[in-house]
Amino acid sequence: MAKPSTTGSKLLSLVLRHQPELAQVILEPGGWVNVADLLTGLKMAGHALTREELEDIVANSDKKRFTLSEDRKMIRAAQGHSQPVDLGLESSLPPDELWHGTAAKNLEAIMAEGLKPGARQHVHLSRDRETALTVGKRHGVPVALLVNAAAMRADGISFWQADNGVWLTQHVSADYIRKV
Repeated sequence: MAKPSTTGSKLLSLVLRHQPELAQVILEPGGWVNVADLLTGLKMAGHALTREELEDIVANSDKKRFTLSEDRKMIRAAQGHSQPVDLGLESSLPPDELWHGTAAKNLEAIMAEGLKPGARQHVHLSRDRETALTVGKRHGVPVALLVNAAAMRADGISFWQADNGVWLTQHVSADYIRKV
């Protein structure tokens, strides 16, 4: 059985990224949801979570998936939405190289078509190989792909950095990807 913070984190990810209707909430501009409404909706759906548990998940999640507003009345997922959400992020200058973690079984398609967001709004990239490999492990035998962000930038492709440090872009052509 998963520990409560893991279960709670997965529940928050589901609601704040993909299915807000499960907690009878609507993602407001920027993907924000009122914390009190979220907790009430979760309780009504049979998934009670206390304010303390929510705060613990936000503060102690290793992936920092969630952001609380400064007044702590609103919460949102930092990235990973399949729902249409404009996070209000400004285009940012990424490091020259970024990493993407995937499973070996996806390599052929990626090298042919590049990285696509799939059901999500953006392709997710990390600053380091280790993080990419950790992400890749969730899907099978992990592979880390090196992305030439400098070349993408030079070609006018935009990047955004999520609240949790994950780099986002719309698509990465196979021309910018190298298997390491």
